Amino acid sequence: MHGQRFAPAKVNLFLHVGPVGADGYHPVCSLMTFANVGDVVRLEPSDAMDFKVIGPYGEGLANEAGPNLVARARDAFLRLFDGETGSFRLVLDKQLPVAAGLGGGSADAAATLGLLCQAFGVDTAADEVIEIARGLGADVSACLSVQPVVGRGRGDDLDTPPPFPEVDAVLVNPNLASPTGLVYRAFDAMTSDPSADEPAWPGALATPGELAAFLGTCRNDLEAPAISLQSAISDVLAALRSRRETLIARMSGSGATCFAICASHEDARNAALAIADAHRDWWVRPCRLAGLRP
Repeated sequence: MHGQRFAPAKVNLFLHVGPVGADGYHPVCSLMTFANVGDVVRLEPSDAMDFKVIGPYGEGLANEAGPNLVARARDAFLRLFDGETGSFRLVLDKQLPVAAGLGGGSADAAATLGLLCQAFGVDTAADEVIEIARGLGADVSACLSVQPVVGRGRGDDLDTPPPFPEVDAVLVNPNLASPTGLVYRAFDAMTSDPSADEPAWPGALATPGELAAFLGTCRNDLEAPAISLQSAISDVLAALRSRRETLIARMSGSGATCFAICASHEDARNAALAIADAHRDWWVRPCRLAGLRP
C-alpha cells in the first residue's frame, strides 16, 4: 500500500466577512485558488495504524490542542469501512508554515481524504466523503476540489467563479503564527459594520493585470485585525507593495501569509529573491496560482 498526494496552499484572493451568527460562525464571501507549493501526505504500509509528521514545519504542530486534521480525516474515513482496511501509516511532510492563512491543515485533510479514496476505491465526490470534508472544517471542501472556487456561507457553499488566468505570484510569511480564532475575535472587536457582500463580478478576466484590477475592488476584512495582533504583517505587505513587479498585494485568509500577483514568472522570481535576501528570517516562495479557463 503506497501513494502520495500533494496538498496545495490555498490563497484567498479576497475575503469579505459578515457579522458572527447565532451559530458562532461568520458568513463569508471569498475567492479561493491554489498554489503549486504546499505539503505532501504519503500512505505507507505498516504493521500498526500510525501517523507521523516530518518536514521543516512539522515541529509547529507539536502543540496542537487536539488531533491533527490528517488523523481526524483518516479516522472519519475509516468509520465508513468499520475497520476493514487493515493497518497503514500516514506521513505528513509539512512544508507550509503553521497558522499561516494558507489553509494548510484543511489542505492536508483534503489530501488525506483524496489519498484514501484512491487507495480504497472510493469516489471523492461521494456524498459520504463530502460530508466528512464539511465536518472537518469550512475550508476542507474547497481544498478537496483543488479548483478555484467562490466560498459563501461558512465558506463551504461553493460556486464557480468567472474565468480568470493562471498567474505568477509571491507568497511571504514572516514566520509568525496568526491563529484564526484570535483574528476573528479581534475582527469582532474592531469592526462596526461587517459585510460578506458580493463584489461586482466581471466577465472573463484575460490577463494578470485585469485580475489585479478586479481584486483591487475587493478586500480582506481580516487584514486589519490580523495586523493588530501581528504587526509584522504590515511589514510583509510593505515589502511586497514596494516592489515594481507587484500588481496587487494582500493578506491571505487570517494571515500571516501575504501574496503579490505579478505579470510574469520572471517578475515573481525577481521579487521573491529580493525580499528573501532582505528578510532572511521570512518564508518566501514564488509560485503559480491556478486560474479557471473559460
